[in-house]
Amino acid sequence: MSLDSDVIVDRRRMRRKLTFWRVAAVLVAIIAVVAVGAMLSPAGRGALSSSGSIARIKIEGLIRSNDERVQALDRLGKSSYSAVIVHINSPGGTTAGSEELHDALARLKAKKPMVVVVEGLAASGGYIAALASEHIVAQQTSLVGSIGVLFQYPNVSELLKTVGVKVEEVKSSPLKAAPNGFEPTSPEARAAIEALVKDSYAWFRGMVQQSRKMTDDQLNVVADGRVFTGRQAVGLKLIDELGDEKTAIAWLEKAKSVKSGLPVRDYKLAPQFGDLTFLRAAASVAFDAAGLGVIARRVEQSGAMQSVERLGLDGMLALWAPSAGQ
Repeated sequence: MSLDSDVIVDRRRMRRKLTFWRVAAVLVAIIAVVAVGAMLSPAGRGALSSSGSIARIKIEGLIRSNDERVQALDRLGKSSYSAVIVHINSPGGTTAGSEELHDALARLKAKKPMVVVVEGLAASGGYIAALASEHIVAQQTSLVGSIGVLFQYPNVSELLKTVGVKVEEVKSSPLKAAPNGFEPTSPEARAAIEALVKDSYAWFRGMVQQSRKMTDDQLNVVADGRVFTGRQAVGLKLIDELGDEKTAIAWLEKAKSVKSGLPVRDYKLAPQFGDLTFLRAAASVAFDAAGLGVIARRVEQSGAMQSVERLGLDGMLALWAPSAGQ
């Protein structure tokens, strides 16, 4: 009996030790995950690698309001990076989102030397973001401009007549929820929308004129809504210089006395998890983890995801959206 008792005691002791080490392993794993997460966050990456380097940030795809991106840019302004290069490849988005991004970049410029590089496209809201920088670099074939504002809405009143559907409504005043797409747009509703567009267009024009130091005549040439190539844009004062990231670095070193030879490090702006942008990011990470880096890059650049995102845009737009037939 004593032998059985000793065996039972030993087994209980071993179980307690095993439980202890299991709990310890779980705690170590949790601490490791938290530590890695902190290092991989924008703030963590900045703390690890910002000293004595230039930050590279990317503004891509459709622009809409994004608090996390604004917070990431504000953190960047407080970091020890020596300068910032902003790569833009965007057709624009909502006017409110574009203004928010411009203002965040302007605050960043007040704290760090900053230059914009147009990769492929900085149109409409994308160009609004670029205006936050005092120096804009673009490639010869980059597309820049599309200075204008758009308000689009579908009108399905004829379709509803065809299928025999009539939408009833009770509203407090004639222009409440007008236009609504269920009935022909009244002249008063159209006039109200036109007033919104004109006001936002005047705001956009004023921003361009002030930032690019244009005369009224120079502004009128470029503010008709079209885009220009980099070769055209440099002569029209929409950009300052033709080139790429190396050109931007050379300008920082010469004009802003940034130390020569500093490394350029990517500074990731936090994705907006409520936005479909997160789906593209998640798919990209999944393909990367599976060793399919080429597919991951194609997912990141996918126009299909941008088309889905575009369905979620609401309100006044500063967006360059050529038709499929063009």
